[in-house]
Amino acid sequence: MTYNWQQPDWTKFTYDISAFLDELTAFEGRVGRVSGVLEALPEGTQVETLIEVMVSEAIKTSEIEGEYLSRADVMSSIRRNLGLTDAPPARDARAAGVAELMVAVRREFASPLTEGMLFDWHRMLMRGNRRISAGAWRTHEEPMQVVSGAIGRETVHYEAPPSADVPKMMARFVDWFNATAPGGDKPIKQAPIRSALAHLYFESVHPFEDGNGRIGRTISEKALSQGLGRPVLLSLSKAIESDRNAYYDALKSAQRTNETTDWIRYFLSVCLQAQQDAEEQIDFTLQKVKFFDMFKDKLNKRQTRVIRRMLDEGPKGFEGGMSANKYVSIAKTSKPSATRDLQALAEMKALIVTGGGRSTRYWLPFDVRAKAQERSPKRTAPKAGSKQKT
Repeated sequence: MTYNWQQPDWTKFTYDISAFLDELTAFEGRVGRVSGVLEALPEGTQVETLIEVMVSEAIKTSEIEGEYLSRADVMSSIRRNLGLTDAPPARDARAAGVAELMVAVRREFASPLTEGMLFDWHRMLMRGNRRISAGAWRTHEEPMQVVSGAIGRETVHYEAPPSADVPKMMARFVDWFNATAPGGDKPIKQAPIRSALAHLYFESVHPFEDGNGRIGRTISEKALSQGLGRPVLLSLSKAIESDRNAYYDALKSAQRTNETTDWIRYFLSVCLQAQQDAEEQIDFTLQKVKFFDMFKDKLNKRQTRVIRRMLDEGPKGFEGGMSANKYVSIAKTSKPSATRDLQALAEMKALIVTGGGRSTRYWLPFDVRAKAQERSPKRTAPKAGSKQKT
């Protein structure tokens, strides 16, 4: 088997643009819609939306690689990098590093890509990791392989170029990336196509000892932002993480040929999903701002803490709804206090109630899960001594 980088037409990527014209048109339409909605929002709401998208990207890009970060640490680190808080740095160096990367790639989106920039990004990602040589290409002699399966029975999905070839290949990649940018010598005018090819190109070289997936997704975001002429408002990693097997399958197939139509079609589907997620995030952030404007002076500290925890789940809603037991755990309070607080929130219509008895659940008024619960047929407990058919 030969991989794309071993073939004589390596980097001469070909594709049939007619195969995904509809997706390109849909992408362009959604770009305009998201931008228009965002610009119509108050400045504070715009900032909150931006932060929520960056937090989502930071967390999901790490989850794809098996790292699970504290949302609170990532959020505080992003706010700190944006100059919006004087809070002390996050205890988790990984959260601080990926947050710094999220802000840096937005600030530097228009700048040409350089080897130094890639090394800086890698050092940010590898913060707190003492096993990896951060800010340097891999140098080990053993093959860089993507494998799965038990030790001794591994399946090799992909083998990257030898480490000795990486410096030259990455110099060519940097030249290619800048040449295909708007205003470059060989511009690729459709931002999603360039973003897809940049990701595939980088992932095929796999230049770092670790962190290649996260850097590759950062490069894709930079390519999209350059094509749009402003930092893109979406989380590619969130869309990829929702079906990571599809991502790995598409990448595996793409790394066996330099005909990239199928890969670009897949990548466009990710971009469209990410845009839909961004629209939902904008709407959710607006709802959240309105909620606190309405209830901020009516909530005690326990209620505020619990509401914020529910909101942390984002547009998808708080799974399972809030119960008295969950309230006790989150607010660190007694069961009677939890019950009183929840009843008060329901009375002021800050939360809506579904079910009854032990099945009582409380939901934010704009939680999609709550609406589903309200539509579900209500079940009543059988009376004592009665018989049920089975």
